[in-house]
Amino acid sequence: MNFSKKELILMMLYSPGTRTGLIAELTKMRGQLGTKERGLLSLTDSVLEKLDRITDEDFDALPLYPDIGP
Repeated sequence: MNFSKKELILMMLYSPGTRTGLIAELTKMRGQLGTKERGLLSLTDSVLEKLDRITDEDFDALPLYPDIGP
């Protein structure tokens, strides 16, 4: 599954570490958005749709946390 850079950033910001946890967090956040936030609504819907189609193993392999070590 290919995620855009914006989708990966959104996932990184809201991910508690699991695919199902991220789905729950994004669903909760989406419920707080207004109709004027169409771009974020669309981005969130796209991520949720893609998360429904991947496995937990695929999620664990996503590059959500960059290596920023020394």
